[in-house]
Amino acid sequence: MKFSEQWLREWVNPPLSTAALAEKLTMAGLEVEEVAPVAGDFSGIVVAEVLDVTPHPNADRLRVCKVNVGEAVPLTIVCGAPNARAGLRAPLARVGAVLPEGQKIGKGKLRGVESEGMLCSAREIGLSEAAAGLLELPGDAPVGEDLRRYLQLDDSSIELNITPNRGDCLGIAGLARELGAESGLPVSPPAFDLPPVALADRFPVEVAASAACPRYLGRVLRGVNAAVSTPVWMQERLRRSGLRSISAIVDVTNYVMLELGQPMHAFDLAKLNGGIRVRMAAPGESLTLLDGQTVELADDMLVIADHRQPVALAGIMGGEATAVDAQSSDLFLESAFFAPMAISGRARRLKLHTDSSHRFERGVDFAIQAQAMERATTLILAICGGRAGPVTEVASADDLPAPAPIPLRRERINRVLGFSELTADAPAILSRLGMTVVPDDSGWVVTPPSSRFDISIEPDLIEEVVRIGGYDNVPMRPPAGAISLAGVPEGGPSPAGRLRQALVDRGYHEVVTYSFVDAEWDLRLGGDGDAIALANPISQDMAVMRTSLWPGLVKALIHNQSRQQSRVRLFEIGRTFSRVKGETLQINRISGLVTGTSAPEQWGMPARPVDFFDLKADCECLLDAAGLGSSAVLEPSISAALHPGQSADWRLGDRTIGRIGSLCHDLTKYFDLRQPVYLFEMVLKDVCTVAVPRYMPLSRFPAVRRDLSLVLPSSVPVAAVFKTVWAQAPDALQDLQLFDVYEGEGIDSGKKSIALSLIFQRSSSTLIDGDVEVMVADIVSRLEGTLGAALRK
Repeated sequence: MKFSEQWLREWVNPPLSTAALAEKLTMAGLEVEEVAPVAGDFSGIVVAEVLDVTPHPNADRLRVCKVNVGEAVPLTIVCGAPNARAGLRAPLARVGAVLPEGQKIGKGKLRGVESEGMLCSAREIGLSEAAAGLLELPGDAPVGEDLRRYLQLDDSSIELNITPNRGDCLGIAGLARELGAESGLPVSPPAFDLPPVALADRFPVEVAASAACPRYLGRVLRGVNAAVSTPVWMQERLRRSGLRSISAIVDVTNYVMLELGQPMHAFDLAKLNGGIRVRMAAPGESLTLLDGQTVELADDMLVIADHRQPVALAGIMGGEATAVDAQSSDLFLESAFFAPMAISGRARRLKLHTDSSHRFERGVDFAIQAQAMERATTLILAICGGRAGPVTEVASADDLPAPAPIPLRRERINRVLGFSELTADAPAILSRLGMTVVPDDSGWVVTPPSSRFDISIEPDLIEEVVRIGGYDNVPMRPPAGAISLAGVPEGGPSPAGRLRQALVDRGYHEVVTYSFVDAEWDLRLGGDGDAIALANPISQDMAVMRTSLWPGLVKALIHNQSRQQSRVRLFEIGRTFSRVKGETLQINRISGLVTGTSAPEQWGMPARPVDFFDLKADCECLLDAAGLGSSAVLEPSISAALHPGQSADWRLGDRTIGRIGSLCHDLTKYFDLRQPVYLFEMVLKDVCTVAVPRYMPLSRFPAVRRDLSLVLPSSVPVAAVFKTVWAQAPDALQDLQLFDVYEGEGIDSGKKSIALSLIFQRSSSTLIDGDVEVMVADIVSRLEGTLGAALRK
């Protein structure tokens, strides 16, 4: 939102400098992004009248002008502007004048003819970046008047960054209300007489989509001269608000939009057929907009149509076929309230963004349509002439917003703010903001104004009280509150904290990535194609909610790889999103990624690329930190994202709690990764079962070790061997380790040899060889019967 400081001060004028005014707006939540002068720093430029223009005797493109500046003798000015003509009033830089870039005007000769100054374009005095000729001033501009004083150029253009919830501040009226409430001054809107109704003409209006358009007003204007020039004062206010002057009719509707916050539109009445119908678009309909773009309309788009076709995209842009031009004499003027949800997203879908859609999406005051209609009518009749008919209004009271009364309690204000100094001022502050305040026993009952769509609950009102009361007035005192000592879990830090620390200890770096990812990436990295799509994504590569943390980790890896980081170890703890039976599930996961060498570069060991078993060891360390120890086992699995033969699931009992593997070659190539990448992912709640450590005394009796060499089918995983041994193991078995795997000469094809060490020990007695042999024999028997294993001879 950009506006003229002078314009705002006509409504409310606090005794503040421009800088102080900007600071006050910012502290009220209306962030000032820029304050800029509306014109360059110049002096000595006056309003001049061209009396006579003759060709230059020595130059084809130059002309000699006699110029009146209010003195007895006209000045001679040599000018090359194509629009220089007798009767024109334009700025003149007199001898001694200083232009915005510091150029000083002196008396000189141009191709032999003396020139006593310079007629100026808008660009030369800093009013515009482009200029096709002299700046043409109104015919009644006072000759000899200082141009800066005449155009009121001692002004600033202020640009605000207004948050989406404050659509009420997208007009001078809303800003004045805010500034008046902050400064405690009354707001004085411009006074104007209601335009006389000189016609009985009405144009039929029918609203078929009352929920999307609860209020629609229209008026016929006849005998309008649409070819007249927009007054300079209006052009200047539009320019200082960031809008260019187009034509008198369009400028008036834009002016009312900037002043009151109500977008409007004018149709050429002669180009409308039958009457106005406000309806939803029909399938297959299209519309050519004012910018020449033809758009295909969807059935959820609200249109303004006549009895033949759509003539405007409601709340966004008018149609080219019914546009007002210089030949238009009869108009149909529109002022409507469109429900925000009926407009929201439609312009972006069509790759449009207009001042009208910007306001309607955020919510326009639903009570100002009649005021805007009268204001626009008054300005059009004053500038373009013509006669006005009566206003036709179609409204659906049931579909109009109905602000609900909100109880505001004194005690709640004190408790939320932590102090009571502003509580007594609450009713006055809220009243200045246009709210209706009625006292009751516990405080007040407050009804928000029709312009405030962001006020719906008690904390909203409390926010308004402290915002307008002034953050600078918040007392500075230490916060006070009851302190309760919570018990510290015996397990030490939180389970997630222990997992995080375990990975950090092993050289990982934690990252936090976006929850929005590219749909293609999510699908390729294990998604099922049913990711939750965003209605209005920030960009194409952030179009869906992630179903895995892997897309973010891979993107972080690419970022590091582009910065010459070859050894990368990353992990993330975050939320993923999936859709199950129509419901959205949010699952916290812990994921990791490794690539590069297994250890940092050093002299004590040769460099070796990281492999599957390095990542497996990291995961086992993670599971140990979670207190799961050997409870979780790996089982081979197949995943579209992982390399066959290097892909496995972590299983805990009958549940899959995670997966691990090497990124498949096709994806490594797709992501342009330069070396193998290994990933893991686990469901956080399944590994956050840290048990409280229990003390167990060391046995005083000796341990006994037995080694087994087994031959079994190559397809049998070692995990199955371990599972079988532990299932048969007696209480005396304390440890089980694999220390050799062999395939080759001396072993049958399709077989492998493994060597296990078994450690037996009792806490109450010494084991004898006979007891150990029985336990070993039972284990071997179980392995033979279950897995087809045999002792190696």
